[in-house]
Amino acid sequence: MVIKAHASDSALLRFLDDLVNQAPPLARIVSIEKREPADKPVETDSFQIKASETTATAQAIIPPDVALCDDCLRELHDPQDHRHRYPFINCTNCGPRFSIIETLPYDRPRTSMKVFPMCRLCTTEYGDPANRRYHAQPNACSQCGPRISWHNAQGKRIEVADVVRAAIDAINDDKVLAIRGLGGFHLCVNACSEAAVALLRARKNRPAKPLAVMVRDGDDAARVCYLTNKEAAILVSPEHPIILLHPRPGHPLAESVAPALSDIGIMLPYTPLHHLLFSEPDCPTALVMTSGNVAGEPICTGNKEALQRLRGIADFFLLHDRHIVTRVDDSVVKVIASQPRLMRRSRGYVPTPVFVPYELPPILGCGGGLKSTFSLGRGHTIFPSQHIGDLFNLASYDFYQESIDNLKRLFTLDPQAVACDLHPDYLSTRYAEQCGLPLYRIQHHHAHTVAVMAEHGLRGPVLAVVLDGTGYGPDGTIWGGELLQADCVSYRRLGSLQPLHLPGGDAASSEPWRMALSALYATLGSDAESSPLVDGIDQERRRIVMQMVASGFNSPLTSSCGRLFDAVAALLGLQFVSSFEGEAAMRLEACARTAFSGNWSDELDTNAEPAGDIRFLEKDRRWEIISSEFVKRVVHTSKFGTDRSVVALQFHSWLISRISHLVEKISGTSGIKEIVLSGGCLQNGLLLEGLLFSLSRRGLSVYTGSAIPNNDGGISVGQAVIGGLQHVSRGTHESRTGRGQSR
Repeated sequence: MVIKAHASDSALLRFLDDLVNQAPPLARIVSIEKREPADKPVETDSFQIKASETTATAQAIIPPDVALCDDCLRELHDPQDHRHRYPFINCTNCGPRFSIIETLPYDRPRTSMKVFPMCRLCTTEYGDPANRRYHAQPNACSQCGPRISWHNAQGKRIEVADVVRAAIDAINDDKVLAIRGLGGFHLCVNACSEAAVALLRARKNRPAKPLAVMVRDGDDAARVCYLTNKEAAILVSPEHPIILLHPRPGHPLAESVAPALSDIGIMLPYTPLHHLLFSEPDCPTALVMTSGNVAGEPICTGNKEALQRLRGIADFFLLHDRHIVTRVDDSVVKVIASQPRLMRRSRGYVPTPVFVPYELPPILGCGGGLKSTFSLGRGHTIFPSQHIGDLFNLASYDFYQESIDNLKRLFTLDPQAVACDLHPDYLSTRYAEQCGLPLYRIQHHHAHTVAVMAEHGLRGPVLAVVLDGTGYGPDGTIWGGELLQADCVSYRRLGSLQPLHLPGGDAASSEPWRMALSALYATLGSDAESSPLVDGIDQERRRIVMQMVASGFNSPLTSSCGRLFDAVAALLGLQFVSSFEGEAAMRLEACARTAFSGNWSDELDTNAEPAGDIRFLEKDRRWEIISSEFVKRVVHTSKFGTDRSVVALQFHSWLISRISHLVEKISGTSGIKEIVLSGGCLQNGLLLEGLLFSLSRRGLSVYTGSAIPNNDGGISVGQAVIGGLQHVSRGTHESRTGRGQSR
């Protein structure tokens, strides 16, 4: 934006100060550059706002979709207001942005609102600089804007006096609704009805994965869950994400909303339609609002698409006729160690850029396989995409390609290089290979590390602890519990968790009992098969898996922290078979929380390791944390009848203690005091809080993800930085092809 102002020096200084301190609620001023005008100032008292240029600028920023503001909410419920109960009320301070824009500049003719000519009153508001709806591109009312409609399971329109009333009647009758929203569809049921939640789970084939819940306001959220002031502020922020909270005993929600887990995903209404639903006097206390999709596929956006893909799941469809240009799922936040941590960066946050201290060429970071995103980088700016999902089917891959094309067009950004994961079979890798651009293959855990470095403006070297489920290692093994020394272009592996066999390969990630047997074998040898801790597993299956582990057949080695969590969860009888990624680890954390006192100093001291205990060993010039010792202790404590919640918490303490000791040891010899923590296992609040506490009290400076997810949703940012800087340096052929990055 260019502002030409002519006044006295003191007036101009006051004007600059007001630009910052009196900016509109959603304004984000990144920098202000002052220049003397090249042309002679025009002597006039007039004020003029010129129309946008017809072409997008390289620095154009697209605002994200944001929740309904208080002023519009007040008008929505005001019988005297001409937008009373209008489901698409908005202004310059709220409403859809990213989900409706087609091209830059962000003007109405370049959005999906172009098919709704404004009425006389809306046009007047739109053209008045003193009005709250001045140049609000989605501006509309019931006379000229989008409308909602009510349809049966076959898609036939049902004429009703009040669509919102019909929806609440259906919800109270335990029906499943498909509701078209801001960036896609939600599937909605009464969250307080076991029957309704069970029906939704059965139809969606989602037996155990937690379901997001929407409640009326912060007071209702506090009645359902424990809520700190910081968490309450996030709930009502313009982004209105789902926030993961600990449920209160006796809460009214169906137990099957988040069975046997320590967190429930809670959000508040963020569209006018959501508020209208909750304004009905008999609306349930809470509504399940889960992604409107078939398991594993992207959320539906179009009416025809939803009627086809969600048929057999939804009993009724609440539709509208405003086109969704870009599908955007709900964002997810969890407060850990008093800081909000994005678990899923999407609606409300995307496409807000990340600013970095490195100068990057135009580059595309393609992401990974799970929780996929991609990132476009240029100059000091990185644009991470919205959450794409698990990139393992054609529908998700189509969404991925569609989203890349969309962001490239919006930001007029043509990549000169592309970066991807080392894993050869990821669809994101296949996409990168087909781009015909210089290709940089980036090791998974190095990308995790540099994503955190980029967020905090670090250049390195740093020591990085990266804990996750799977990452392709250049040595042919599966990494996942790593200690790296890294900078923005290279890394060296200094340590890891002791490798365990992964019997059956990928099958082990969905059947934690396999990892339990593998861990027992590493600890007890052939006696593992007869351990009472795996009595719940069929004897013949145990025998086959034990043979696989002993021979190494179809059992690659892995240092994965995620698989170690799976093993311990299975050994404690918490989860033998998982229905979704990370389920066993989530149950282990939930179990441990029931024994947690709330003070890590006490827990680490109480669960201190015995004097003289072998914590790690040096092997092939790399330190290994002896994971089998954890398993030996689990076996030992379980034998004496220790409550499994206590054992689960002890395991967390032992792991935190050993990692911290090793980091302290290497920091002492290397002189590196900046520590980075990343990886999907750090979605575990106990693990992350414990590591932050334990490492900080050793005098180390510890950094981890907050604005960028620690899980695989963040690695595309790291890829963009590493690949971009390698491209600029034009290193060796090995660095360009991904070989020789580890030094």
